[in-house]
Amino acid sequence: MKIKCALIDDEELARALLEQFISKVPQLELVGQYKNPLEFLDLSNENKVDLLFLDIQMPEITGTEFLKSLREKPVVVFTTAYPEYALEGYQLDVADYLVKPFSLDRFLHSVQKVSQLINQRQAPVSDLLVINAGHKTFRVNAHDILYIEGLREYVSYYTSDGQRIVALESLKKLEEEILPKDKFIRVHKSYIININRAKVIEGNTISIGDKKIPIGASYKEATIKRLIG
Repeated sequence: MKIKCALIDDEELARALLEQFISKVPQLELVGQYKNPLEFLDLSNENKVDLLFLDIQMPEITGTEFLKSLREKPVVVFTTAYPEYALEGYQLDVADYLVKPFSLDRFLHSVQKVSQLINQRQAPVSDLLVINAGHKTFRVNAHDILYIEGLREYVSYYTSDGQRIVALESLKKLEEEILPKDKFIRVHKSYIININRAKVIEGNTISIGDKKIPIGASYKEATIKRLIG
Protein backbone atom coordinates (compact mmCIF):
# COMPACT_ATOMS: atom_id res chain seq x y z
CA MET A 1 0.00 0.00 0.00
CA LYS A 2 1.29 3.44 -0.96
CA ILE A 3 1.90 6.07 1.70
CA LYS A 4 0.59 9.41 0.44
CA CYS A 5 2.95 12.16 1.52
CA ALA A 6 3.42 15.89 1.14
CA LEU A 7 6.24 18.26 2.02
CA ILE A 8 6.24 21.86 3.23
CA ASP A 9 9.44 23.90 3.13
CA ASP A 10 10.08 27.51 2.16
CA GLU A 11 13.50 26.66 0.67
CA GLU A 12 13.47 25.48 -2.94
CA LEU A 13 16.67 23.43 -2.62
CA ALA A 14 15.29 21.64 0.45
CA ARG A 15 12.08 20.79 -1.41
CA ALA A 16 14.05 19.51 -4.40
CA LEU A 17 16.22 17.25 -2.22
CA LEU A 18 13.24 15.80 -0.39
CA GLU A 19 11.41 15.21 -3.67
CA GLN A 20 14.50 13.36 -4.96
CA PHE A 21 14.70 11.19 -1.86
CA ILE A 22 10.96 10.44 -1.93
CA SER A 23 11.20 9.37 -5.58
CA LYS A 24 13.70 6.67 -4.59
CA VAL A 25 11.18 4.96 -2.28
CA PRO A 26 8.47 3.04 -4.19
CA GLN A 27 6.34 2.91 -1.04
CA LEU A 28 5.96 6.72 -1.01
CA GLU A 29 3.65 8.71 -3.26
CA LEU A 30 4.30 12.46 -3.29
CA VAL A 31 0.97 14.25 -3.74
CA GLY A 32 2.18 17.81 -3.22
CA GLN A 33 5.00 20.12 -2.22
CA TYR A 34 4.47 23.60 -0.81
CA LYS A 35 6.39 26.73 0.15
CA ASN A 36 4.18 27.41 3.17
CA PRO A 37 1.61 25.56 5.30
CA LEU A 38 -1.32 27.65 4.09
CA GLU A 39 -0.95 26.25 0.55
CA PHE A 40 -1.07 22.74 2.00
CA LEU A 41 -4.48 23.29 3.60
CA ASP A 42 -6.23 23.18 0.22
CA LEU A 43 -4.80 19.72 -0.42
CA SER A 44 -5.58 18.39 3.06
CA ASN A 45 -9.22 19.41 2.66
CA GLU A 46 -9.53 17.35 -0.53
CA ASN A 47 -7.19 14.41 -0.05
CA LYS A 48 -6.02 12.56 3.00
CA VAL A 49 -2.27 12.71 3.48
CA ASP A 50 -0.70 9.89 5.49
CA LEU A 51 2.69 11.54 5.99
CA LEU A 52 3.85 15.15 6.09
CA PHE A 53 7.47 16.31 5.93
CA LEU A 54 7.33 19.68 7.66
CA ASP A 55 9.96 22.40 8.01
CA ILE A 56 9.90 24.38 11.27
CA GLN A 57 11.36 27.81 10.53
CA MET A 58 9.15 29.45 7.87
CA PRO A 59 8.25 33.14 7.43
CA GLU A 60 4.45 33.21 7.73
CA ILE A 61 3.88 30.49 10.32
CA THR A 62 6.27 28.04 11.94
CA GLY A 63 5.89 24.31 11.49
CA THR A 64 5.18 23.82 15.19
CA GLU A 65 2.48 26.52 15.19
CA PHE A 66 0.91 24.97 12.10
CA LEU A 67 0.96 21.47 13.55
CA LYS A 68 -0.70 22.65 16.75
CA SER A 69 -3.49 24.21 14.68
CA LEU A 70 -4.43 20.98 12.87
CA ARG A 71 -7.42 19.07 14.23
CA GLU A 72 -6.68 15.90 12.26
CA LYS A 73 -2.95 15.33 12.09
CA PRO A 74 -1.12 13.08 9.63
CA VAL A 75 2.07 11.39 10.69
CA VAL A 76 4.65 14.19 10.76
CA VAL A 77 8.41 14.23 10.25
CA PHE A 78 10.05 17.55 11.09
CA THR A 79 12.84 18.68 8.73
CA THR A 80 14.95 21.55 10.04
CA ALA A 81 18.45 22.93 10.45
CA TYR A 82 17.80 23.64 14.13
CA PRO A 83 18.33 20.60 16.40
CA GLU A 84 17.25 22.57 19.47
CA TYR A 85 13.62 22.08 18.39
CA ALA A 86 13.85 18.29 18.71
CA LEU A 87 12.34 18.10 22.21
CA GLU A 88 9.37 20.28 21.23
CA GLY A 89 8.87 18.07 18.20
CA TYR A 90 8.59 14.91 20.25
CA GLN A 91 6.24 16.66 22.67
CA LEU A 92 4.01 17.28 19.64
CA ASP A 93 4.12 13.53 18.85
CA VAL A 94 6.03 13.84 15.60
CA ALA A 95 7.29 10.54 14.26
CA ASP A 96 10.84 11.67 13.57
CA TYR A 97 13.13 14.69 13.39
CA LEU A 98 15.51 15.11 10.43
CA VAL A 99 18.27 17.67 10.94
CA LYS A 100 19.43 19.31 7.70
CA PRO A 101 21.50 18.42 5.85
CA PHE A 102 20.43 14.78 6.22
CA SER A 103 21.63 11.86 4.13
CA LEU A 104 19.58 9.43 2.05
CA ASP A 105 20.44 6.71 4.56
CA ARG A 106 19.02 8.79 7.44
CA PHE A 107 15.93 9.56 5.34
CA LEU A 108 15.36 5.86 4.61
CA HIS A 109 15.66 5.08 8.32
CA SER A 110 12.97 7.66 9.01
CA VAL A 111 10.69 6.21 6.32
CA GLN A 112 11.05 2.75 7.84
CA LYS A 113 10.10 4.10 11.25
CA VAL A 114 7.12 6.00 9.82
CA SER A 115 5.95 2.99 7.84
CA GLN A 116 5.80 0.88 11.00
CA LEU A 117 3.83 3.60 12.76
CA ILE A 118 1.31 3.99 9.92
CA ASN A 119 0.82 0.22 9.69
CA GLN A 120 0.28 0.13 13.45
CA ARG A 121 -2.36 2.86 13.18
CA GLN A 122 -4.21 1.16 10.35
CA ALA A 123 -4.05 -2.41 11.65
CA PRO A 124 -6.74 -3.75 13.99
CA VAL A 125 -5.83 -3.32 17.64
CA SER A 126 -4.09 -6.44 18.89
CA ASP A 127 -3.24 -7.73 22.33
CA LEU A 128 0.35 -8.12 21.10
CA LEU A 129 2.30 -4.87 21.27
CA VAL A 130 5.51 -4.24 19.35
CA ILE A 131 7.74 -1.86 21.32
CA ASN A 132 10.82 -0.30 19.71
CA ALA A 133 13.29 0.56 22.46
CA GLY A 134 16.67 1.78 21.23
CA HIS A 135 18.18 -0.93 19.05
CA LYS A 136 15.85 -3.62 20.41
CA THR A 137 12.30 -4.61 19.50
CA PHE A 138 10.10 -6.19 22.17
CA ARG A 139 6.93 -8.20 21.53
CA VAL A 140 4.82 -7.88 24.66
CA ASN A 141 1.36 -9.19 25.39
CA ALA A 142 -0.89 -6.40 26.68
CA HIS A 143 -1.95 -8.61 29.61
CA ASP A 144 1.65 -8.65 30.85
CA ILE A 145 1.94 -4.86 31.10
CA LEU A 146 1.23 -3.69 34.65
CA TYR A 147 1.43 0.04 34.05
CA ILE A 148 3.16 2.65 31.91
CA GLU A 149 4.88 5.75 33.23
CA GLY A 150 5.46 8.88 31.15
CA LEU A 151 8.89 10.52 31.36
CA ARG A 152 8.74 13.62 29.15
CA GLU A 153 9.36 12.33 25.60
CA TYR A 154 9.88 8.75 26.83
CA VAL A 155 7.66 6.13 28.45
CA SER A 156 8.55 3.18 30.70
CA TYR A 157 6.59 -0.07 30.40
CA TYR A 158 6.56 -2.15 33.59
CA THR A 159 5.74 -5.82 33.02
CA SER A 160 4.68 -8.72 35.20
CA ASP A 161 8.04 -10.47 34.76
CA GLY A 162 9.92 -7.51 36.25
CA GLN A 163 11.03 -5.85 33.03
CA ARG A 164 11.21 -2.10 32.55
CA ILE A 165 11.20 -1.18 28.85
CA VAL A 166 12.02 2.44 28.03
CA ALA A 167 10.90 3.71 24.63
CA LEU A 168 10.65 7.01 22.78
CA GLU A 169 6.88 7.51 22.81
CA SER A 170 4.15 9.59 24.43
CA LEU A 171 1.36 8.55 26.78
CA LYS A 172 -1.09 10.51 24.64
CA LYS A 173 -0.32 8.45 21.55
CA LEU A 174 -0.45 5.21 23.52
CA GLU A 175 -3.79 6.15 25.05
CA GLU A 176 -5.44 7.34 21.83
CA GLU A 177 -3.98 5.11 19.14
CA ILE A 178 -2.11 2.04 20.34
CA LEU A 179 -3.29 0.48 23.60
CA PRO A 180 -6.49 -1.63 23.71
CA LYS A 181 -9.04 0.72 25.29
CA ASP A 182 -10.84 -2.14 27.02
CA LYS A 183 -7.70 -3.03 28.96
CA PHE A 184 -5.98 0.27 29.77
CA ILE A 185 -6.97 3.60 31.30
CA ARG A 186 -5.13 6.88 31.89
CA VAL A 187 -5.31 7.62 35.62
CA HIS A 188 -2.81 10.46 35.86
CA LYS A 189 -0.92 12.79 33.52
CA SER A 190 2.08 10.50 34.02
CA TYR A 191 0.47 7.04 34.28
CA ILE A 192 -1.60 4.55 32.29
CA ILE A 193 -2.56 1.33 34.07
CA ASN A 194 -3.74 -2.12 33.07
CA ILE A 195 -7.30 -2.24 34.43
CA ASN A 196 -7.08 -5.94 35.25
CA ARG A 197 -3.93 -5.42 37.32
CA ALA A 198 -5.42 -2.83 39.69
CA LYS A 199 -5.90 -4.55 43.06
CA VAL A 200 -6.53 -1.89 45.69
CA ILE A 201 -7.90 1.65 45.47
CA GLU A 202 -7.15 3.73 48.54
CA GLY A 203 -7.82 7.45 48.57
CA ASN A 204 -6.03 8.91 45.56
CA THR A 205 -3.85 5.90 44.82
CA ILE A 206 -4.14 2.59 43.03
CA SER A 207 -1.97 -0.36 44.08
CA ILE A 208 -0.53 -2.59 41.38
CA GLY A 209 1.78 -5.08 43.02
CA ASP A 210 4.07 -3.09 45.33
CA LYS A 211 3.62 0.13 43.33
CA LYS A 212 1.22 2.83 44.50
CA ILE A 213 0.13 4.87 41.48
CA PRO A 214 -1.43 8.33 42.02
CA ILE A 215 -4.84 9.16 40.59
CA GLY A 216 -4.89 12.65 39.08
CA ALA A 217 -7.73 14.95 40.11
CA SER A 218 -8.95 15.39 36.53
CA TYR A 219 -8.90 11.60 35.95
CA LYS A 220 -10.44 10.47 39.26
CA GLU A 221 -14.13 10.40 38.31
CA ALA A 222 -13.56 8.42 35.11
CA THR A 223 -11.10 6.09 36.84
CA ILE A 224 -13.41 5.24 39.74
CA LYS A 225 -16.33 4.74 37.37
CA ARG A 226 -14.30 2.43 35.17
CA LEU A 227 -12.78 0.36 37.97
CA ILE A 228 -15.69 0.20 40.38
CA GLY A 229 -18.74 1.06 38.29
